[in-house]
Amino acid sequence: MDLTIKTIIDAAYDNRSLLKENKTKEAIFHAVDLLDKGLLRIAEKKKGTWHVNEWLKKAVILYFPIREMEVTEVGPFEFHDKIPLKKNYKALGVRVVPHAIARYGCYIAPGVIMMPSYVNIGSFVDTGSMVDTWATVGSCAQIGKNVHISGGVGIGGVLEPVQNGPVIIEDNCFIGSRSIVVEGVIVEEEAVLGANVVITNSTKIIDVTQEQPIEFKAHIPARSVVIPGTYNKIFNAGTYGVPCALIIGKRSASTDKKTSLNDALREFNVAV
Repeated sequence: MDLTIKTIIDAAYDNRSLLKENKTKEAIFHAVDLLDKGLLRIAEKKKGTWHVNEWLKKAVILYFPIREMEVTEVGPFEFHDKIPLKKNYKALGVRVVPHAIARYGCYIAPGVIMMPSYVNIGSFVDTGSMVDTWATVGSCAQIGKNVHISGGVGIGGVLEPVQNGPVIIEDNCFIGSRSIVVEGVIVEEEAVLGANVVITNSTKIIDVTQEQPIEFKAHIPARSVVIPGTYNKIFNAGTYGVPCALIIGKRSASTDKKTSLNDALREFNVAV
């Protein structure tokens, strides 16, 4: 990575008047192009810990003000936006069903299947994954290998503040239909989320498999099987059930990853 590009982008983020300079625009365009090709990514795992490349998030943010609005026509459809659509899917080895849309600046790896869905700028979708019907992958979200994002799932985007991590779904996860994962939550490898699980940065994630509950915040441990639940909270007006996520078991490490997704749900009687 050219450190000069990072320096230019960092400077422009603090002083927006620099966006008028050609060298600044070229640095931003180059950074977004590297994101589009998967040569750089917003977040990467080093020694078991995810690290955010803040300067690349800055590049995505600065890309908008230096782009002009333009009309894109696709058959009878018309779009009016600053960000072009991703192209050349055949060459990229990506299967794209009609009405699937990905913005330039996101990386879609070979072998990915996009049903009618939406993938935003800055995101990374690794090989073998499926973005199913009407699912959305928000800006800068990181999707691992062989992940199934089921129908209607909302994977949130996290652009600002730049130091905040994006939503991360690690390898071989299954995200059940109509689930929502936002605000930089990390779902560790091989985890299974049943239908309608909603996880935000403040959602209580409670492991109920032991004699005493164990709480997690903003991350789902590896191989966890998760369903939506509630816990009682006392308010001035009385006690009411508040949504939470319940870890009810673990996927077996010995089970084949391709078949264990639905098997895990069946084993724990979880709706897909």
